[in-house]
Amino acid sequence: MHQNKIKVLFLIFIFFNIGASAYPEIIILSGCKNLKDSFIKNEYFLDLGKSLMIRNYIYDNKTYKKHKITDLNIKKKNSLRRFIYTDGNLIFTEKVGYPQFYTQLVFEKNNPIINIKTVINNEESLSIISTCLKVEIFEKES
Repeated sequence: MHQNKIKVLFLIFIFFNIGASAYPEIIILSGCKNLKDSFIKNEYFLDLGKSLMIRNYIYDNKTYKKHKITDLNIKKKNSLRRFIYTDGNLIFTEKVGYPQFYTQLVFEKNNPIINIKTVINNEESLSIISTCLKVEIFEKES
C-alpha cells in the first residue's frame, strides 16, 4: 500500500512539472525610464521559455547626439539580445565583460525596477538603471 502512494505522488509530481513547463512566461516591461539617458521608446521582452531578453529602444535626439560624439557606430533605433537565466524570483542577463570585470542586468518578476549588477575583482555592486511604467506577464502556450 505504501509503495502505491509513492507511485501516485511521483506521477502527480511529474504531471504538474510537465504542465508548468508547457506554459513558459513572457514578461514585457514597457515605458522604461533610464536614469542616465532619455528615450522615445525603451522596452524589454523577457522570454523565459527561450531564455532570451530582447530590448528595443529609440534614443531621443539629445541622448543620440551625446553618444554619437564618442561612438560613431551608434544607432538611434536599436535592438539588443541577451541570453537570460533565472534564480528564484530573479532573472539575470548573461555576463558582459571579463572574469575580473563584468556587468549584467537583473530583473525581478512583477517589479518595474531594472538593476545593473557590476562586479570588479569579486566586489559586487547593484544599482538601479531603469524604472518601467508597465509590467505585463503572459503565459505562452507551446
